[in-house]
Amino acid sequence: MGCREVHAATVLAFLSGTAALSGLIAAALLPNWRQMRLCTFNKNEKNVTVYTGLWIKCVRFDGSKDCVIYDTEWYTAVDQLDLRVLQFAVPISMLTTVLALFLCLIGMCNTAFISTVPNIKQVRCLINSAGCHLVAGLFFLLACVICLIPSIWVIFHNQELNKKYEPVFTFDISVYVAIASAGGLLFTAILLFLWYCACKTLPSPFWQPLYSHAPSVHSYASQPYSARSRHSAIEIDIPVVTHAS
Repeated sequence: MGCREVHAATVLAFLSGTAALSGLIAAALLPNWRQMRLCTFNKNEKNVTVYTGLWIKCVRFDGSKDCVIYDTEWYTAVDQLDLRVLQFAVPISMLTTVLALFLCLIGMCNTAFISTVPNIKQVRCLINSAGCHLVAGLFFLLACVICLIPSIWVIFHNQELNKKYEPVFTFDISVYVAIASAGGLLFTAILLFLWYCACKTLPSPFWQPLYSHAPSVHSYASQPYSARSRHSAIEIDIPVVTHAS
C-alpha cells in the first residue's frame, strides 16, 4: 500500500493510541495507586488494607471485597505530593492524547478522501497529511513524558515512605497500567515518526509538514502571459523624417 493511501502504520498508530488512552482512563479512575496494609496481633480483629487512588480512598478488611470506608472526597484532601502531581499530570496526558488522536484521524481522512492534485486557490487552507501525523507524533511523545515521569516517581516515593515510617506502603496496579499506557504512547509516536521518515522521499509539496508555496504551481498553472514575447511577430521600425526649416 502506497504512502498516499491510508498506510497500515498510521492505522496501527491510531489503534495503539486509542488503547493507551483507555489505559490512562482506567488508571485515573481505579483506586489502586498505593496500598497501606495495617496488621493487628489481635486474633479477634482482621487486618486492614487502605487502597489509595487519585480521587477516592477505599478501606477493606482482609477477605472482604466491599469497602468499609469509601471516601469520595479524598481528592480534596490528598496529603501525598506524588499523587497530587498525578491528579494534574494524568488528565493533561489524556487531553494531549485526545488531541493527538484527532490530528491523526484528520491526517488519515485527508490521505484517503482528498485528491492528490491540490487546488491552487485554496492551498493556504489545505490540510497536510504529513503535518498532521508529524504533529500528532509530537503530542503522543509529550503525553508519554507527562504521564511516565510522575508514575515512576510513585515507585521511589513508596520507598521513601517505608523508610520514613514503616514498611507498610506498596504501589498498586494503577502504576503498572499508567506506565504501560505511557509505553503505548511512545510506541505510537515512534510509528508515526517512522511513517513520516519513510514517506517524505515522495515529492516534497505533498509531504512537507507545511506548505511554503503553492504545491505544484509550476506543474498545474500556465506560464504568465508576456505582452512582448520573443516569439511574437517581427517588429518594424518606421523612421520619422523631420524637415528643418
